[in-house]
Amino acid sequence: MSLVDTHFENGVATLTLNDPDRRNALSPEMVSAIVSAFDYYEREAPCAAVIITGAGTAFCSGADLSHLSGATQAGLREIYEGFLRVAHSTLPTIAAVNGAAVGAGMNLALACDVRVIGASGRFDTRFLKLGIHPGGGHTWMLRNLVGPQTAHAMVVFGQVIGADDAVRLGLAWQSVPDAELLAAAQALADRAAAAPVELVKRVKQTINEMIEIDDHDDAVDHELVAQVWSMNNPEFRERVGALREQIHQGGSAPAADPAPAPVAPAAAPVNPGWVYPEQGATVPAGTPQRFPQQNQDPITPDQEQQQQQ
Repeated sequence: MSLVDTHFENGVATLTLNDPDRRNALSPEMVSAIVSAFDYYEREAPCAAVIITGAGTAFCSGADLSHLSGATQAGLREIYEGFLRVAHSTLPTIAAVNGAAVGAGMNLALACDVRVIGASGRFDTRFLKLGIHPGGGHTWMLRNLVGPQTAHAMVVFGQVIGADDAVRLGLAWQSVPDAELLAAAQALADRAAAAPVELVKRVKQTINEMIEIDDHDDAVDHELVAQVWSMNNPEFRERVGALREQIHQGGSAPAADPAPAPVAPAAAPVNPGWVYPEQGATVPAGTPQRFPQQNQDPITPDQEQQQQQ
């Protein structure tokens, strides 16, 4: 049985940690399989994105405890290599968090560029509960992603974060029902796969390099080099040519993804305790008032009742 199952289709690779009886704990053998898979998809396959998920009910329960007892720095780095290989990948990566992501397993999720979490997913640092200091750059990744307060709440105070809170705090991009998790991750990955592979890699590289740039003008100069490079690639000329031909034949430019429908604000109920001042009326201080939007006349109770009908 392979400890990492791989599937490749339409430019997207899916890596499934496959040791459900041990909740997909990171063993040296599993780490080696992760590294080998990324080596292959970066160098040998026309891959534009990688999805990582777990078999069974856990995403990854962390490092295999049998390998932690008496571990040396070299032994710990052997475990770190699994998620560090993901963090250093030139390919865009998505963690499809299907269950608990614990300790080093949380590091694996944090190492990905984007996290989509199922309803059963959760993030649990758990280092202090085990009597061990966080490792693998855990506090650095977490603090950079969610800030010092949330990092302290999770690492020092043991706060476990579920799916909805993960999105609210910025730990995850999207929360979906468990049954829709892989489809949601695939939909994101497909968008990257629709673009030229080398361009996708270059854009990811640019985003990562921006952490070193503080000045807008420097950012403009930095992107300019990459933008000119992309415009000199044959894929750009082919796509522009196809678009021009489509327009010439009476078509239109490809439609953008539909924007979400605007949410209409709920009508405010008429409250008998409110005072609706007439234009120029004087209202005693401290009296609750109902005012219209800026640059509109005050709204009377009768007018508001008609609007709500």
